[in-house]
Amino acid sequence: MNVPDELKYTKTHEWVKKLNGNEVAIGITDHAQQQLQDIVYVELPPIGRVLKMEAPCAVVESVKAAYDIYAPLSGKITKINQELKGRPQLVNEDPYGKGWFLHIEITDPEEWNRLLSASQYRDICESET
Repeated sequence: MNVPDELKYTKTHEWVKKLNGNEVAIGITDHAQQQLQDIVYVELPPIGRVLKMEAPCAVVESVKAAYDIYAPLSGKITKINQELKGRPQLVNEDPYGKGWFLHIEITDPEEWNRLLSASQYRDICESET
């Protein structure tokens, strides 16, 4: 299981990476994409939408089912990964790189402290297996 130490995580299997200032990138973890298996569609929200921490913000469909993706932090969407429209399999191939979902400008920096460290996230994944 690939869990990069420099990222933060949620119990619902999203990852967060600080970019610059209050901007972060968001995606789903390697563990999540393995559970979903073959991802065939990703529905992303529009740029400019304001997200609330822990509220649904995107949908991923695999050959198995559709799953909600939850906002790990509150903020405004500044960029979405347009490449996923034509190549949703990028989430399976490179979940921490080309398979990112969106960038947001966070509105409550204190929420960052509520995210999980890599070791905390690994513990959750191990308890699920």
